[in-house]
Amino acid sequence: MDEDCDANSKLYFKADIAMTSNLKFKKVLVAGLGQVGLPTAEYIKGKGLFVLGYDISERAVLRAKNRGIKATTEWRNLPDDVDVYIICVGTSLSKDMEPDLSSIFEICEKISEKAVDHSLISIESTVVPGTSRKVYEDILERRLALVHVPHRYWSGDPVNHGVHQLRVIGAINDKSLEVGLGFYKDVLDIPLYVVSSIEVAEMCKIVENAYRYVCIAFVEELRMICEELGLDFDEVRDACNTKWNIDMLEARNGIGGHCLPKDIRYLIHLTKYNLLLKSAILVDKQYRSWLKQRDKLIRRGQ
Repeated sequence: MDEDCDANSKLYFKADIAMTSNLKFKKVLVAGLGQVGLPTAEYIKGKGLFVLGYDISERAVLRAKNRGIKATTEWRNLPDDVDVYIICVGTSLSKDMEPDLSSIFEICEKISEKAVDHSLISIESTVVPGTSRKVYEDILERRLALVHVPHRYWSGDPVNHGVHQLRVIGAINDKSLEVGLGFYKDVLDIPLYVVSSIEVAEMCKIVENAYRYVCIAFVEELRMICEELGLDFDEVRDACNTKWNIDMLEARNGIGGHCLPKDIRYLIHLTKYNLLLKSAILVDKQYRSWLKQRDKLIRRGQ
């Protein structure tokens, strides 16, 4: 059994939480301790709140413990009186390249069984519009406050683009928004941009990543065009970027990572108006093939 969540864990939690008894949000649980969840837990702990972590991965839990976060893989051993649940579990694609949000629904089922009526639920994971409302109505049965505050965390620069940066917040209702602002803005000191509905917040995140995908695909295609014409792509790009309203990205080794390739497909899934989005995926595929062929020619000295 987890050493931080043994048979005496609830008494242990109560003892640790005494120092934050003057706070409205005394106890926070971060579900999902990956690239986003662990920094989130560390940031919240740094604000003086009592933080617990949960993940199905023993490796993720061990990493969290090594960085000072009390964490467990055993949901049943977590306390019932958590004030804020922050969902940072990963989302993915099905074999048919459609959104797979089963991890969100599964953790929300667990939370619904345990949470007290005053608890705030915040989904920071990337989802498609309609997900939070489905969770609120079908799983939480409209009894808990629910907000969506999609993360913008970038591990490449956690200082400037970490947990503390301007974030979008959308809520399921006015009361949820009030509670969400009280936690994120007043307690965590995170700057927020409030949108009119939780669906707008959901849409915002996948649009951000799809937009970046399309921008990268454009410079990938431009690089192929320039080399075919015997022009230096970097020089062309630098020249274009002298114009005040142009800021072309670099063309590197293809669009990798987890989020961008996933989120552009989330957006494609939502609508029939997706020609540009689908084209961007084809361009990236062509670009990767072009790079391989180019590297082969370079190695042969041609």
